[in-house]
Amino acid sequence: MKAIGFTEFGGPEVLATLDLPEPHAGPGQVRIRVHAAAVNPSDCMTRAGAILDHQDRMGEVPQPPYVVGWEVSGVVDEIGLDVCGDFTIGDHVIAITLPVGARGAYVESLVVPEESVAKAPAGVGHVAAATLPMNGLTARLALDLLALPSGSTVAVIGAVGALGGFAAQLAKADGLTVIADASPADEATVALLGADTILRRGPDIADRIREVVRDGVDGLIDCALLDDAVLPAVRDGGGICTARFYTGPRERGITWHPVFVGEYLRQQRKLDQLARQVESGALTLRVAGTYPAEDAAQAHHEVEKGGLRGRLVLVF
Repeated sequence: MKAIGFTEFGGPEVLATLDLPEPHAGPGQVRIRVHAAAVNPSDCMTRAGAILDHQDRMGEVPQPPYVVGWEVSGVVDEIGLDVCGDFTIGDHVIAITLPVGARGAYVESLVVPEESVAKAPAGVGHVAAATLPMNGLTARLALDLLALPSGSTVAVIGAVGALGGFAAQLAKADGLTVIADASPADEATVALLGADTILRRGPDIADRIREVVRDGVDGLIDCALLDDAVLPAVRDGGGICTARFYTGPRERGITWHPVFVGEYLRQQRKLDQLARQVESGALTLRVAGTYPAEDAAQAHHEVEKGGLRGRLVLVF
């Protein structure tokens, strides 16, 4: 089968078309004929070698070739023994995978446990559907870790991004009051994502949050990688969710929650619920553009430039 991968870590130029053995579904597994795979910043980081800095969490780095990518949309074309779900050949599905070694999503055929697969949102095409699993589950995990009761206040920093947008919308669906940041150009977009209060983005966002909520917010999801700078925005005993395994100083009883979506790789019910929330309009899928799979290097260049509003998607 065709795959997009690399044999050594480096810049986007290391990405190439590979010919890998076609996989088959084993017991409890489903094979998906991939139509679309989303491109995330973590794909670029892994390609550049960041996985070497997190071997304690990701495990020993396997031998090449390497294939990155976390999420796909496609069609079920093989079902293994002992699959308990109601999947049938031809179903339009979404799935998440852990991109270790050659098991990433930039492939024509992807085999995953059935617990990593859900029916795609009805009426949504492959390209848009592929943007849901990884960031949707990451946002869901963040909110689950904060475990805030309805009526609590949560700040979402970096709300205009793919992860931040899902976090803001899921927080609203959970009955939370959402404070979000945005540049003037992005305020309208963040308002459509349901933020109750929108503050000007910047490194001093914590001060502006305190002007609105004197005692600090109950929880905060940092999608902008501000790390310690967001600490003053949170009340005593509150919680902060961070990306890329970051944990800040312990003070005022605040709990840091490094969020790693790998913890939700087999949370089929949560993935299915996300798909149903797309159908209901509670979640918005945003596509920044598409590329043929063979042009993955160009897509990685665009992601690394930053500033995208939504996800780029590779089309197979």
